[in-house]
Formats: sequence, C-alpha cells, structure tokens
Amino acid sequence: MWTACAHIITVAIGAGVLSLAWAMSQLGWFAGISILLLFSMISLYTANLLADCYRYPNPVTGRRNYSYMEAVKAILGETKCLICGWIQYGNLTTFAIGYTITTAKSLVAIQKSSCHRKNPNASCRFSNNPHMIGLGIVEIFLSQIPNFHKLSWLSTIAALMSFAYASIGIGLSIQKMIYGREGTTSVIGVGIEADLSTSEKVRKMFTAAGAIAFACTYAQIVVDIQDTLKSSPSENKVMKKANIIGVSVMTTFFLMCSCFGYAAFGNHTPGNLLAGFGYQEVSWVIDMANLFIVIDLVGAYQVLAQPVFRVIETWATKKWPKSDFVNTEYPIGIAKKKLKINLFRLFWRTGFVVIVTVVSLALPFFTDMIALLGAVGYWPVVVYFPVEMHIVRNKIGKRTMRWFGLQCLSLLCFLISLAAASGAIEGLIKNLHTYKPFMSKD
Repeated sequence: MWTACAHIITVAIGAGVLSLAWAMSQLGWFAGISILLLFSMISLYTANLLADCYRYPNPVTGRRNYSYMEAVKAILGETKCLICGWIQYGNLTTFAIGYTITTAKSLVAIQKSSCHRKNPNASCRFSNNPHMIGLGIVEIFLSQIPNFHKLSWLSTIAALMSFAYASIGIGLSIQKMIYGREGTTSVIGVGIEADLSTSEKVRKMFTAAGAIAFACTYAQIVVDIQDTLKSSPSENKVMKKANIIGVSVMTTFFLMCSCFGYAAFGNHTPGNLLAGFGYQEVSWVIDMANLFIVIDLVGAYQVLAQPVFRVIETWATKKWPKSDFVNTEYPIGIAKKKLKINLFRLFWRTGFVVIVTVVSLALPFFTDMIALLGAVGYWPVVVYFPVEMHIVRNKIGKRTMRWFGLQCLSLLCFLISLAAASGAIEGLIKNLHTYKPFMSKD
C-alpha cells in the first residue's frame, strides 16, 4: 500500500503545486479554498470508483483489468475504449513533454541564481536546450525499467522530493509573512482594476479553477497503480486506503502552499511561488528547491510514461507472439548486477523519449498546449468514464436521484474543463506571435 501511496503523491504533488498560490490570489480566500477542497474530494471519489473497476463484474473476484483502457472496454465497450485510449495516452505523453520543459526551466533557474550572485546587474539569460537534451539522455536509461513493479524506489525518491520543495515554498512564505508581506489579500482575490477588465478577471478565475482541478488528479494511472498490489487483502480495499492517504497528503500540502503563498504575496502572487523570492539571501534555498523539483519530475516522468510504454508493448506482444525481437529478454551483467534487455522495449522506449525531447525543444511554450489538452482530457478521464462505469457496474437506473447526482457532477467538471480550455487557447494564440523553434531562453 505504501508504494501505491508513493506513486499517487509523486504524480499528484508535482511542480504544479507551486502555482496554486497564484490560483488562490485570483479566486480569493473563500472560493479558492472551497474549490481546492471540492476538487480534492472529486479526485478521491472518482479514484475510488476506478478502484472498483480493476476487477469486473465483481470488484473482488472478477476478471482483472490491467489498465484503464481494459476497464473501459470491459464495462463500456470497444468504442468508448478507443476514445478513452486516445485521450488518456495523449494526455500522458503531453505531461511527459511538460515535465521536460519544466525540468529545463528549473535547471535554468539555478543557473540564473548563480549568475546573479556573481553579477547582480547581468541579464543572465540561458538556453533551455542543453538541459532538455540532458534530461532526455537520463530518461532513456530510466525508461528501461520494465514496469511499475520495478519503479517503486524511483517513485519513493520522487515523492520525498515533492515534500521537500513544497515544504521549502511553505517555509519561505511563512518567513515572508513574518518579515513583510507584498500586497493585500481579500475574500474575492485580485480586484477589477484599471488594467484588468471584468472579462479578464472572469477568464483568470476560470483558468485558476482549472489549474486547481488539474493539479488534484491522478486518475489516469489509478488502475496501473492498483495492478502492483497483492490480491490479498482485496486490491480495491487497499487501493481505496492508498487513495485516502494520498489525497489527504496532497490536499494538506496544496492548502498550505496556496494559503501561505497567497498570504505572503497577496494580489502580487507570482505564477511560480519560488520565483517570488528573487535572488536574495535565500537564493541557495531556492536553488535547492529547484533541484528537488528536477529530481521529482525525473521520477514522475517515468510514473506517467509507464502506461504508455505498456499499451504499445502489450499490443506488440499480441501482434507478433513468436517474434524474438518483441518477446525475448536478453540477460546482461553490469557491475555484478544481472539485468534483462528486451530489444523492442529498448528501441520503442528510446524512440518515445527522443520524440518527447524533440517536441519539447521545438515548442518551448508547450505548457499552454498541455493546459489545453489537460482541460480537454480532464473531464472524460477523471470524471466521465469513472462515473459511467460506476453507473453500468452498479446498474443505476436512469432518472433516479443517484443518477441525477452523478450527471450533475459530470456536468460541473465539463464546464470547468471548457472554461479552462478557453484560457489555454488564448495563451497559445499569444505565444504563436513570438514563436521561435529550438531557440528558447529564460
């Protein structure tokens, strides 16, 4: 169970936690805290629905579904399975691209900090490209870890790093609250000022709500995590306990980061909490936090990529069951350790990492694309499919009170996704005007 908790924390408490203080500043105390708690509860609820879908028709003794797609296929049919697969694996791939870009930016932040310490007046602009390429090389080696079962050590380290940099953000925010805040806070967040129209205020509020919703989810890999659990006690009961622990830890850290960050910076809260502390006497602490982010994202990359690796490798095994290239494991010895190399796995996973790295180099503003795809993918993957599978599995009748309640939940999340998507599209349009491929600098 603790390994499952580590997987959940690694994915849920990503670098996105540092943007939640900005989201709180846009929404204000009441709406910000309410929305964060609401989406944490939605995440826990739908994750528990998925836990009961690992086996079907009986959640304890039924046939195993080894992936999210298999669960959708078994319960909702082939057509919805294909739709789910394109959305789920497309989302996971774009997250890998986003992690590559974010890792590079964190390493550049460390470079800039060192540069400013040596020469406070220097412009200190550095290319992201060497860092993206370096990460790609590291991920090529790590991607040869065969499956989730062998990933527990990396996931545990990444989870510890999540705690570390989130704690640093919280600690620096508390320090800033004690020694002098920036700006004021309010119940409604950033007010409508001369340079902020009503429409812009509403757009930013929707974007902030979307950022909180996306930060609170890990549904894409719930079934894959559950597949690592032993069958006794029953997987669904253990997974539900892991969900409760993981979401409780996630929500606690999210509340602390967002509330303390907003209290420290007020209406001037930056998009990345660490960026608000500048390059002053705490620069070494911020450098440490950025290093922790890098280590965390290296692990989170693998946790999110494993389902993508698995679906292609499972398909290849079924397509060519007698192929040595696809199915044979070749033992090799490295430093007195025996490892097994599969040629198809080696070439396919290396190709995946190379493509992700090249796209990251070509589209350094891909975070806006990720926001768009995250918005598009959030509703179907996190809410729609779990709810529909729950309805079918439990034979909930249409137009009953329970059915209406589930449909209202689905509609609410659909509207949030739609609003967040509109904000992401606007960001993409702005970035396209200044787009220069393979020339990203910070």
